[in-house]
Amino acid sequence: MFDFMDMSYDELGEPIGSGPYIPDAAECMRCGICIASCPTFCLFQVDEETPRRRIRTISKILVENLPISADERLHLDNCVQCRACETVCPSRMAYGQLFDQAQAQLKVNPGWLAKLAFNLIENKDWLRRLMPLLAIYLKSGLQKPLRSTGLLKKLHLADAEALLGKPALQALAVSYPTSVTKRGRVALFTGCIAEHFDRETLLAAIKLLNAIGYEVLVPPQQGCCGAIHQHNGQSAAGLIDNNIAVFNAMDVDAVLHTATGCGAMLSEYQNDDEVGQLFRQRLCDINEFLLEHWPDELQLTASNLKVAVHEPCSQRNVLKNRQAVYALLQKIPGLSITALAENHICCGAGGSYMLTHPDNAGQLRALKRQIITDSSADLVVSGNFGCGVYLNADGGRVEHPLLLLARQLP
Repeated sequence: MFDFMDMSYDELGEPIGSGPYIPDAAECMRCGICIASCPTFCLFQVDEETPRRRIRTISKILVENLPISADERLHLDNCVQCRACETVCPSRMAYGQLFDQAQAQLKVNPGWLAKLAFNLIENKDWLRRLMPLLAIYLKSGLQKPLRSTGLLKKLHLADAEALLGKPALQALAVSYPTSVTKRGRVALFTGCIAEHFDRETLLAAIKLLNAIGYEVLVPPQQGCCGAIHQHNGQSAAGLIDNNIAVFNAMDVDAVLHTATGCGAMLSEYQNDDEVGQLFRQRLCDINEFLLEHWPDELQLTASNLKVAVHEPCSQRNVLKNRQAVYALLQKIPGLSITALAENHICCGAGGSYMLTHPDNAGQLRALKRQIITDSSADLVVSGNFGCGVYLNADGGRVEHPLLLLARQLP
């Protein structure tokens, strides 16, 4: 069972690098423990597609200041950035931080389509103006004939277009007061894409927070968390500074996020000054907040559904709070709750990975869908918007746990 430990790794004469890869982190031991949890190794079964091999490439970039080959770059870019390797690493290697630093050092020059996507994410007004056009396109019946022309594939838009859902066109209100005894006030982080394409989850979050006595504020000045930029070698500094400034200026008890992918990025904002510390102190995953503040007198209606919980990589490996979802769902009497098998293997979404590496992502999604089928669950819940969108493409049945909880409110 430990055959993977016997792979040849260090070639004669090739430098390993000296000292730690990042401050206060131990050097990679090249023990191979991370290999079994790596989704790309599961797909390709070669050492080049393992975290320890990528750490070696990253060392060349960040420590040795050496050029890397096209092959090394290919295998580095194949990383899904699920960070499952971090959870098992005996050296506590901060792989995600290293990967982002290496991508920034490589000075990635995005193509025209990526530049357009980055610009839309950065400029909420542009994104908002695009939504009515997308809604018209989805209503027009043009999807099928346009796909058949092959034009979308030529423009490299086919994978993104296949994930499109009906966008919300109206902006969220700035304030949602509670109708029960007020216990406090919270701010809701809505993200960029999710604000339009995951509106049901955001409204479910507001409904639940109101039900437990919290007024919900939604500042329109907030923006993208910056994850897509940072993980693709682009600067997210402006987005980070904006969010910290917007939420720190608010008189709230907590800043809550509903998508674990956004939450993972928000929780790792690197600003170490007082304003950065204030932001992180008030930041909280909504599942944890609801669980901590749920009033004893609020009883949900019963359900006999069999629910399987998909644990997003951002939740398992970064936020490390997946148990909050199970505990919160247990507030629904009669609900059968089980963990989806192979939760440690990424579903393939990986933020923008499903668009930049559609073949690899598609294979991982196929594996996850088969597991979902084998689970015989009535419903699968996932706390990350990106995972849900990707698994639901072409008729999936995955929803955010907040939707289920909100439906069971009396």
